[in-house]
Amino acid sequence: MSEIKVNSIKGVGASAAAITVNNTDGTCTANLSNRQNRNLIINGAMQVAQRGNVSSVTSGYGGADRFMFNRSGAAVVTIRQQGVGNSPTDQGFGFSQQFDVTTADSSLAAGDYARISYRFEGQDLQVLKKGTANAEQLTLSFFVKSPKTGTHIVELVDQTNSRHVNLSYTVSSANTYEKKTITFPADTTGTLTNDNGRRMDLNWYLAAGSTYSSGTLQTSWGSDTNANRAVGQVNCVDSTDNAFFLTGVQLEVGTVATDFEHKSFAEELRLCYRYYYHTGG
Repeated sequence: MSEIKVNSIKGVGASAAAITVNNTDGTCTANLSNRQNRNLIINGAMQVAQRGNVSSVTSGYGGADRFMFNRSGAAVVTIRQQGVGNSPTDQGFGFSQQFDVTTADSSLAAGDYARISYRFEGQDLQVLKKGTANAEQLTLSFFVKSPKTGTHIVELVDQTNSRHVNLSYTVSSANTYEKKTITFPADTTGTLTNDNGRRMDLNWYLAAGSTYSSGTLQTSWGSDTNANRAVGQVNCVDSTDNAFFLTGVQLEVGTVATDFEHKSFAEELRLCYRYYYHTGG
């Protein structure tokens, strides 16, 4: 009988191990791209759009379910679900969420901001083990088409404990779909309430005045500090020629961005019904 003893198995050129072995008890941890229910995001492929396109939005939903726009300042958008021709179909996504600027905020006041938000219930986040010694890292992946090159900010906000972490990604080509992958650190401080309340937000900033950008970017979890939220963020709402597109959003436990977990339209619609049910008429 032959036996192979290893600490881990890693693909050639990979940055992380596919299988990690515990040398004490022989158990292993595997990064599997085909495991189910790994995506914490509902409607990340922007398939379900019960409200239809909504114009004159300053705060609220439209287009694809679950992804809202909010702002402080002058910016106003139309939110649309876009299809073939405006989505990265070559990457397997037939829909995207468009935030089309209809009133610009070209001269940001200190307290101005614009962002896209996704909100989580606490009972859906217990897998994060947040606030314990076993807290998990989270990896976010998404496809974005921005009207601006340069620094953009994404943020996780712990609503229960008033904590946040903010990381940057860079857009290299304006008005071109690019895939972005970001890994958020684990947080061993502050457990998340296990209920159906709004306990965590995921935010993509589109613009940020000095109130939200004059400090040092909060790249590790810490107490809420507005000045550290969106340092370096370019202004994506400074012209009515601007539109920001988002699709293929996946948030999963661990440090590896696995292939997007595609769900059927029927399954995504059922999940979206919890938050909005359109009866017609």
